[in-house]
Amino acid sequence: MRVVVQRVKKASVVVDKKTVGAIDEGMLLLVGFSTDDEKSNVDKMVDKVLNLRIFDDENGVMNLAIDKEKAKILSVSQFTLYADTTKGNRPSYIKAQKGEKAEELYKYFNERLKEKIKVEAGVFGAEMEVSMIGDGPVTILLEK
Repeated sequence: MRVVVQRVKKASVVVDKKTVGAIDEGMLLLVGFSTDDEKSNVDKMVDKVLNLRIFDDENGVMNLAIDKEKAKILSVSQFTLYADTTKGNRPSYIKAQKGEKAEELYKYFNERLKEKIKVEAGVFGAEMEVSMIGDGPVTILLEK
């Protein structure tokens, strides 16, 4: 499992010219699953995301986790996080989890996050337009 975490001032996702998710301050998460991922990987990643200390404290030091009362998460499925270009220039996605299993894990990931924080989400498998205003910029890659 891979999650690209971006600290944002604003982020949104549009499908078929309709905004399906939007947040102000918080995290934009690009979420991908590999063929060997299970719910146990998701549980660990949820804890990692919610406790990741990338927000500034009163001294301007990245020392705080996401404010579960004020900030939000925008979660977007992103199978291309498992692109493999070691052989040539055309990416292979053989390591990316496929279809129903990936969608099940993505929904589980979002449900687990929603137990602790407000979550908006993209549409699994859809063509999406993702926009964001980065904060920092702060971008972190998390892997299981």
